[in-house]
Amino acid sequence: MEAEQNAFGIYVHWPFCLSKCPYCDFNSHVRHAPVDEERFVRAFAREIETTAQRAPGREVSSIFLGGGTPSLMQPQTVGAILDAIGKHWRVAGDVEVTLEANPTSVEATRFRGYRSAGVNRVSLGVQALDDVSLKALGRLHSAREALDAVAIARSAFDRYSFDLIYARPGQTPQMWADELKLAIGEAAEHLSLYQLTIEEGTPFFGLHAAGKLQTPDEATARALYDVTQDVCAKHGLPAYEISNHAREGAECRHNLVYWRGEEYAGIGPGAHGRLDINGVRHAIATEKRPESWLMRVEASGHGVVTDDILNSEERADEFLLMGLRLTEGIDPRRYQALSGRPLDPARIALLREEGAISVDADGRLRVTQAGFPVLDAVVADLAA
Repeated sequence: MEAEQNAFGIYVHWPFCLSKCPYCDFNSHVRHAPVDEERFVRAFAREIETTAQRAPGREVSSIFLGGGTPSLMQPQTVGAILDAIGKHWRVAGDVEVTLEANPTSVEATRFRGYRSAGVNRVSLGVQALDDVSLKALGRLHSAREALDAVAIARSAFDRYSFDLIYARPGQTPQMWADELKLAIGEAAEHLSLYQLTIEEGTPFFGLHAAGKLQTPDEATARALYDVTQDVCAKHGLPAYEISNHAREGAECRHNLVYWRGEEYAGIGPGAHGRLDINGVRHAIATEKRPESWLMRVEASGHGVVTDDILNSEERADEFLLMGLRLTEGIDPRRYQALSGRPLDPARIALLREEGAISVDADGRLRVTQAGFPVLDAVVADLAA
């Protein structure tokens, strides 16, 4: 996994879903009237133009259409967004263009249209491979339908990935190992595997607080995490990031942009960006509510509601927080260049002694297999 020189990504947020999953705290919205895609496309193109004026001359190495549910868009809508990006920035010949999709039969019928529009990788929100779990997670597809959609993705795209959620209520390590082996047989090159977390403000949060939703205890959750690492590594999909597994060379290049602290533009309602403007790093976020975002863009060319300049300390801390999620780790010299101070050798020595991190011969710092489950504590310790 070699770092691309000055990789530049674009994240486009499509905020609409058919229904809201009970575990989800993403910026997603259900609308019962049809969405005016033409109006939204015009707004996306306008915000792309305005953003490109602030960050000109970049070469786009990856584009990620996330949500919400981008596979609810018509293929021509996706094509128009990609055309707008190509009009205002140079796009690399080998650009990675990922679209998140629900694995329903209706949305799978659009896959060839997305391919023609310029998408070359799909990420499918499968979440589970048994119907009882899918119903509990509020998903609208069956396990059979999901596997059929994966097969359609395989025929339409050279590259595809899917997500699964584990540490679900009642899930045992053996059940998860069996499900994972089935998934790996279908996944080809990339899997995103997330532990179920109970997020405040979601229906699951209320159920969990009332004792109506039991998640695995800490020991079981750890066993499920260990099963994830072992099964994936044995089948040639080792972790390259705490929740992401891939065959060598099949890592999601867009996500690497985030974790390596590169620049990316955020387009659409509730999108976040990190842009270097006049030598300083800007942390940018847009209005979350779709209709409010639309009116802002139509009035002033963008939906930006926060635009903060990160100081050297904040930038270095973000680099540490994101970079240590990767199994490739970080170069402490880059941390020093960003923050103006080195990482504390005494803290590094202590964390090494505890087996939480390792240091390569060239000084590169990595979190170990044992350190990943306590990653937040490791980062906090190094950043102190």
